[in-house]
Amino acid sequence: MTDRAERAAPVDRPERAAPVGRASPVERASPDGRAEQAGGLDGPAGQLLRRGTVIPAHPLALDAGRRLDERHQRALTRYYLDCGAGGLAVGVHTTQFAIREHGLYRAVLELAAEEIAHGTAGRPFVRVAGVAGPVRQAVAEARCARELGYDAVLVSPGGLPHLSTARLLERSAAIGEVLPVIGFYLQEAVGGRLLPRDYWRGLADLPSTVAVKAAPFDRYRTLELVQGVAESDRGQEVALYTGNDDNIAADLLTPYHVQGPCGPTVRHFVGGLLGHWAVWTRSAVRLLRDAHAAREGDGAARQRVLARLAGDTAANAAVFDVRGGFAGVIAGVHEVLRGQGLLAGTWCLDPGEGLSPGQAAEIDRVRASCPWLEEEDAFIADALPRWLA
Repeated sequence: MTDRAERAAPVDRPERAAPVGRASPVERASPDGRAEQAGGLDGPAGQLLRRGTVIPAHPLALDAGRRLDERHQRALTRYYLDCGAGGLAVGVHTTQFAIREHGLYRAVLELAAEEIAHGTAGRPFVRVAGVAGPVRQAVAEARCARELGYDAVLVSPGGLPHLSTARLLERSAAIGEVLPVIGFYLQEAVGGRLLPRDYWRGLADLPSTVAVKAAPFDRYRTLELVQGVAESDRGQEVALYTGNDDNIAADLLTPYHVQGPCGPTVRHFVGGLLGHWAVWTRSAVRLLRDAHAAREGDGAARQRVLARLAGDTAANAAVFDVRGGFAGVIAGVHEVLRGQGLLAGTWCLDPGEGLSPGQAAEIDRVRASCPWLEEEDAFIADALPRWLA
């Protein structure tokens, strides 16, 4: 393991949380030296986030000894940049929450930040860091992300079943004093919990909330999230991102007719922050481009998105190991990337975590049945030597 892998995020006393509904703006230095307010996300990155973009969840590259593999970690980031992704989420579920106990949190964020700085000259890009745990830990991780130039934090509710929704909102307000917040509805199968409409309205009320990721894998709960955000007085300032890997195309096409503070309104998911988009990412960029065009009335683009709905859902079922109850969700992502040469293996930090029986064969079957997925292999094969250099 390298020296950088030993430098975990500092754990120190968080700032006092602002009252729920009012986040105290805190100045921070952006990568270009400009002072910003932590209460919101302005500039090109903020505009891109609100417009909608592809934000893959970044996996973790390990060697056979389950140590950080910097070469393949950098290659993955370069792949996402060259695919045309508009952002990256690092330190999230797909990166494996266990990076924290292995002392890898800062190292992984730092590697991605370095590659993003080198590979995004002249175009906006949204740098998202995942934060988790009790308020003290989450605030410390947000500070680490701020030091490394990240724009916002994806706030995981996982592992905190004892906290009331009011306490979760107080936690988000405290984190929002450091960096803008992206709320996260995490599905219960991987550690999430039920979060009612009032919670999402309260989260949208916080000035530091810039977006929410809906990933409950449940249509009723997704609708409740949209309704809650729309009911907030500042709901229009909060971008909606799908994290429902099982229903990406439908989320991107659906107009959500809901009630806002001034009456009926229509909300859309403008982009995706997805573990599924960690694979076949260039295909995801094309999908979102078509979804945006379809919303503007392009009938042919709409048909292209609909033509992918069933195939993309089947691909996600294989990659996320739905048959195995999501036991191989991380290893499935790794298997796709291993087959393309972007990872050396499917190793996870937990030795007990791996592919389920038959999962690799199912991934191969679905990939062969979806031409838009196979097309990506040639693109990767051509650029792989450069990404691994």
